[in-house]
Amino acid sequence: MTADSAPPSDPPSPCIGVCVINPQTQLCDGCFRTLDEIAGWWDYPPDQKHKVLAEVEERLARIMDGTFFD
Repeated sequence: MTADSAPPSDPPSPCIGVCVINPQTQLCDGCFRTLDEIAGWWDYPPDQKHKVLAEVEERLARIMDGTFFD
């Protein structure tokens, strides 16, 4: 297996211990994941975890620039 075809590494959980679901966004105020993403995290394969992390980054950017509810 070459470096280009290596499976993605298993990223750590983005949880920071602020586990509160925001009633407006329905996302955790600490890690910006949905309840389903939080519940499924340990069962997700690495590629799914990386996908969730990318979506979290997009959500955070949309929340910060005010377009999340558009």
